[in-house]
Amino acid sequence: MATTVDVQELEVKVKDMYRHVAEEPAGDYHFELGRPLAERLGYPGDALDGVPEGAVESFAGVGYFFDLAELRPGETVIDLGSGSGMDVFFAASQVGPEGRVIGIDFTAEQLAKSRRLAEEASLYQVEFREGRIEDVPAQDSSCDCVISNGVINLAPDKERVFAEAASVLRPGGRLAIADSLASGSSRRASAVTPPSGRSASAGPLRRSPTGA
Repeated sequence: MATTVDVQELEVKVKDMYRHVAEEPAGDYHFELGRPLAERLGYPGDALDGVPEGAVESFAGVGYFFDLAELRPGETVIDLGSGSGMDVFFAASQVGPEGRVIGIDFTAEQLAKSRRLAEEASLYQVEFREGRIEDVPAQDSSCDCVISNGVINLAPDKERVFAEAASVLRPGGRLAIADSLASGSSRRASAVTPPSGRSASAGPLRRSPTGA
């Protein structure tokens, strides 16, 4: 029997959970948070030193995918479900001042925190936009890489999320994600390239040979 999802109830629960993550990172949660988690997942410690501490303390990702993303100076990156901004800031260090990184999130407290941290760090190539990952507030074919960490599993319409990712990617663009699998606690990061001539549908997305 198929399980139905109350989308509004799910959204309320997700927003409430990540509001607490933004405001009370030292709280008691059913998942790990912070720098120890990031380092265990593979984030280099010296690189984390360059990320605002407030973003690192609220990090709740499930994997490290920047080796797959292969970001280059000057590129534009969109982070789906950017939270307090750790992956956005990490990406900004790789694309440099000539690049651009846009974080998408729908939790007001996460957006307020990430925007404040970006302003305090004078990271002007970083922007945080309010929105849903099923309806990304960005132009089609506007970015080189889409990233996401531990967020797509929370979306009730995952097919729509991947369609949106394909839509905002430029031809030859890349998708690099880490997420939890429904079959268990396995974690996985993949880099994929959208097929040429994509439409509003995600199409099939081809996994690169380097995908785990």
